[in-house]
Amino acid sequence: MAARGKTGQVAGVIPARWGSSRFPGKPLHQLAGKSLLGHVIERAGSCKRLDVVLVATDDERIQREALANGAEVVMTSGQHKTGTDRVAEAIASFPAIQHIVNIQGDEPLVSPSLIDLMADTLRKQKDVDMITAANPISDLIQLDDPNIVKVVLNRNNDALYFSRSALPYNRTQGELFSPFRHVGLYGYQRAFLEQFVSWPEGALETVEQLEQLRALENGARIRVIVTEHDSIGLDTPEQVPEIEALLAGSSDTEYSTNQNQSR
Repeated sequence: MAARGKTGQVAGVIPARWGSSRFPGKPLHQLAGKSLLGHVIERAGSCKRLDVVLVATDDERIQREALANGAEVVMTSGQHKTGTDRVAEAIASFPAIQHIVNIQGDEPLVSPSLIDLMADTLRKQKDVDMITAANPISDLIQLDDPNIVKVVLNRNNDALYFSRSALPYNRTQGELFSPFRHVGLYGYQRAFLEQFVSWPEGALETVEQLEQLRALENGARIRVIVTEHDSIGLDTPEQVPEIEALLAGSSDTEYSTNQNQSR
């Protein structure tokens, strides 16, 4: 159980739901002899900077699977629109938790060292409201793929904007910048998370369908860790063979925090 007396805890929270239009029951789908959720819990459990790992769900089948894999479970409302809302409810009864990493429940290849770096940054840099990650795009065809979210950064590696469109537009056609793909791993200071879920959906968020834009629209600071780690999520049953092959040969990829990459 999460220690309620120790202040300043960092929690890794895995939001998981049963319903999915493209892949119902996805968290319990078997990959290489273990459920998808089991793989994510295992990765989160190997982190060195998390004080507790919580699974936030509204489904008893997911609850049983999470408990069987050694995670603590918080049952949440079935009415949440986003995983962030579910994470905020999950930590409400744990006042000692002050820093939160939202670990996507459909990414079995997530990097424990990247999660640890996020946790350390949140703990040491209280002025960072929110943190996420991005990796360089090597295949420029991905720039025109609306399923690949792009992000541009300032010189301090804080996000300027996220978009499903090509970002930035390379008018010169020269190699003057390194485009970045957003990695869907988030961290928050507790006070900021509580504020974030109280804000109404913003205009940019509505247009792009990217909830992190709500933070930027309200003037928040989003630190972006630049990493070589390229985790992919399981979105459809057709991806299962590819992800099983990656799991068979996976290791925790080293991350990069190069502050001088061209943008």
